[in-house]
Amino acid sequence: MKDMRSEEIRKRYLTFFEKRGHTILPSASLVPENDPTTLFTGSGMQPLIPYLLGEKHPQGKRLANSQKCFRSQDIEEVGDNRHTTFFEMLGNWSLGDYWKEEQLSLFFEFLTKEAGIDKNRLWVTCFEGDASLGLSRDDESAEIWKRLGIPDGQIRFYSSKKNWWSRSGIPENMPVGEPGGPDSEVFFDFGEHAKLHEQSPWKNEQCHPNCDCGRFMEIGNSVFMQYIKKEDGSFGLLPTRNVDFGGGLERITAASQGESDIFVANSDYIIGRIEQVTGAAYAENRIAFRIIADHIKAAVFLIGDGILPSNKDQGYFVRRLLRRAMVHLSKLSPNIPLTSFIQGIVEAYKTQYPVLAEKQTAIEEAIALEEARFTTTLGRGMKEFERLAKDGAITAQDAFQLFTTYGFPVELIVEEARARGIKQLDLNGLQELLRQHQELSRAGAEQKFKGGLADTKPETVKLHTTHHLLLAALQRVLGPHVKQRGSNITSERLRIDFSHPQKMTKEEIAQVETLVNEQIKKGLKMVRRDMPKEEAEKIGAEMEFGANYADIVSVYFCEDEEGNVFSKEFCGGPHVKNTADIQGTFKIMKEEAVSAGVRRIKAVIE
Repeated sequence: MKDMRSEEIRKRYLTFFEKRGHTILPSASLVPENDPTTLFTGSGMQPLIPYLLGEKHPQGKRLANSQKCFRSQDIEEVGDNRHTTFFEMLGNWSLGDYWKEEQLSLFFEFLTKEAGIDKNRLWVTCFEGDASLGLSRDDESAEIWKRLGIPDGQIRFYSSKKNWWSRSGIPENMPVGEPGGPDSEVFFDFGEHAKLHEQSPWKNEQCHPNCDCGRFMEIGNSVFMQYIKKEDGSFGLLPTRNVDFGGGLERITAASQGESDIFVANSDYIIGRIEQVTGAAYAENRIAFRIIADHIKAAVFLIGDGILPSNKDQGYFVRRLLRRAMVHLSKLSPNIPLTSFIQGIVEAYKTQYPVLAEKQTAIEEAIALEEARFTTTLGRGMKEFERLAKDGAITAQDAFQLFTTYGFPVELIVEEARARGIKQLDLNGLQELLRQHQELSRAGAEQKFKGGLADTKPETVKLHTTHHLLLAALQRVLGPHVKQRGSNITSERLRIDFSHPQKMTKEEIAQVETLVNEQIKKGLKMVRRDMPKEEAEKIGAEMEFGANYADIVSVYFCEDEEGNVFSKEFCGGPHVKNTADIQGTFKIMKEEAVSAGVRRIKAVIE
């Protein structure tokens, strides 16, 4: 199996689970829809939250897919042999069907028979329990692993800091309504030769799966999602016991090859191209190569999902990725455009993600434009750097200004200071300012996106249903050209982005408000119907712009007792059962432009 590529691993994984009764779902967008808790899709379970909380999935109880993911928090970690910002997450789910025995056995069979991994090189971890929270030790999983042939010495127990999974981390941090549960992780042992002793805080201690020394790499995590956080801080049981598995495609591929460098195992189409166009050798420039390879691939996928470089929200991270990649590429060889690597990425992924080929020209144009902008900004920034450096010192505030105002990556600040012999560079102060900046940004994002559908609070559910009414009302008042281009729903307000060429008039806003409030007063039913995607398209059900849907979809109809339909929309829920349950008056608070041809409405229920 040494030569097995990630595309072959992906294909085998999906085929393996399809043969065992799982419906294969398409990957969701990297921009989460109706999940205001995060800017990006960072795991396969995010789009499935409503179903893990009890909604019935139209495709059944057994599901699997390969989900494209992006984790912005790992940008600074990229450069070692295993961290990436973009990756694919292989996932399978049991929604109230099979449990621990079948899940662990299935994953073990896939790893050893389909991926060709030696079982003797697998280590596993289990949850040690927390009596203070009423959470028991997971001896059941450990016993299953023993029966499968994992030796006692390769089974370890850890606390909730390591072997508990929820989107919010440890049990104490979980908000009310958040699902979670103990997990069992599988690690591949690359052997003693893979240990990075000089970088490991554990270099003088006995090696173990979670020691981060380089010897072990996590390749899969089976979460036994059976709990939900209650109002009083305790844990109740979900309506069904669910399995939520996630395994890194790139990491499983590396394990199948016995290759501890994830970039060698998965990104040779970029690594080889960088060597070709720069004349530099990967073996001598690993950190720069890895940053370029990861960042350009992540940017291509993000732009492919509609995120353009900008100074805010998701676009900020696309800009940061591209500029960081440009800086490292220029170190290897000047005047080489990032667009040199797009074709290779598209070719490698076009079968699984044909949207990349469809949007290749637009992706190339967006990246070329950002390169031109950065070149201009860099020129102004260099003049500012020269001015600040006249005194032979760069303060933390100076460096922070270069970072925030001129887009200087930290590496560039350090390099330019070194080139000028500046020894007084307050990097510790800069890191502290950056930490504070990130905390403020995170707090702002949490305020901006807090309380989304993931928490299933009654007010959020009411506004989600109102969102359906609003879209239908906009189409009736403004015309059938109106289509949803984005949404964000919290427990305080709803937001919709929609296609429309000009500012709405006061009369149009009043008409929309009246129409929505009429439907609330009528007490229309919200009826879910599962149907083939083609049928839903034929009847004109509204769908999320740019989304991929499975063959069977859920469509929510807002209709009266006679079956007269006010709105029909592709959606996974949750909703109120009757519009009368919204209990309030709909009011538009703001109508504004977002971009050319796209308007935004923010509205509340008073």
